[in-house]
Amino acid sequence: VQLQASGGGLVQAGGFLRLSCAASGRTFSVYRMGWFRQAPGMEREFVAAIRWSDNIAYYADSVKGRFTISRDNAKNTVYLQMNSLKPEDTAVYYCAGGIRPSIITSMTSYDYWGQGTLVTVSS
Repeated sequence: VQLQASGGGLVQAGGFLRLSCAASGRTFSVYRMGWFRQAPGMEREFVAAIRWSDNIAYYADSVKGRFTISRDNAKNTVYLQMNSLKPEDTAVYYCAGGIRPSIITSMTSYDYWGQGTLVTVSS
């Protein structure tokens, strides 16, 4: 499975962005898709995930109520709608795909990774 993330950019605090992650290849093997982010000097952290079979979504507490993860089956694409952005949301955002049930917040539960897209939120 290949993942291509896009949609990052520079936005003012309070603004919004929508990230996309297009999947290709053996997408039928995907069990879950997720988004992680890594700020400068920080460890990569879980942001959100969506289960492929039933669209059940999971969120980190820091983004709950502001971010929404969704998918388009026909396009094999996962989206991350980010509203009410804060400077602390500044990071490189990575999409990831997992092929088995496991701990959704753990990086080790994901088998495929996109290249990352930079989101910068100015104050």
